[in-house]
Amino acid sequence: MSRASDRAYDEIKARILTGKLAPGVQLKEEELAEICGVSRTPVRDAMHRLEAEMFIQRSDSQRSFVSNWSIDDIEELFTLRTMLEGHAAAQAAERVTPDMLAALHRNVATIDAAIDRSLPDVDTFLLANRQFHGLIIQAAASDRLGQMINRLVLQPIVHRTALRYDGDQLRRSLAEHVEIVAALEARDREWARAVMTSHIRRAFHVFRTEQPG
Repeated sequence: MSRASDRAYDEIKARILTGKLAPGVQLKEEELAEICGVSRTPVRDAMHRLEAEMFIQRSDSQRSFVSNWSIDDIEELFTLRTMLEGHAAAQAAERVTPDMLAALHRNVATIDAAIDRSLPDVDTFLLANRQFHGLIIQAAASDRLGQMINRLVLQPIVHRTALRYDGDQLRRSLAEHVEIVAALEARDREWARAVMTSHIRRAFHVFRTEQPG
């Protein structure tokens, strides 16, 4: 991919994550090219990437829109994530290395520092949260499993959910991360699976509670 394509990808993705490009909005290449300061070809490349990552949906008429998932769609995705990430945590409990455990402890410390302030640093929380789940997948040592999970993690949904977390919810998320690491250190498959399962289900209910209507 070219630098122009990467720039267009980063700009469009950022606007989707922040809501500047809201769910259901039609995306037009010429308008996005002007916004991103690039030609239409890099925009087209960027949109293909975002479509593959499910940020964008294409209609039967080949028009592109910011993905607008129904609550039933999202619940199904969270359910599948729960099954797969729970399995990943169980696998990780058997396969995690000392270096990976050390990386998880550093990650937890980063999240702790990000939320332990009067105004939590949600951007750092989001980045570290994504890295935490990535480390669990890495520790599970299954490329196929990792690919399946990454297809189901809709970052716009994760972002919108985290923005609605209050201080107590952020600390609850951190506590669950701490417990997952403890389960991995204990090499306890079922403990790790159970905590990861409840962690993801709680996130879904936060998302659902915050939906209008």
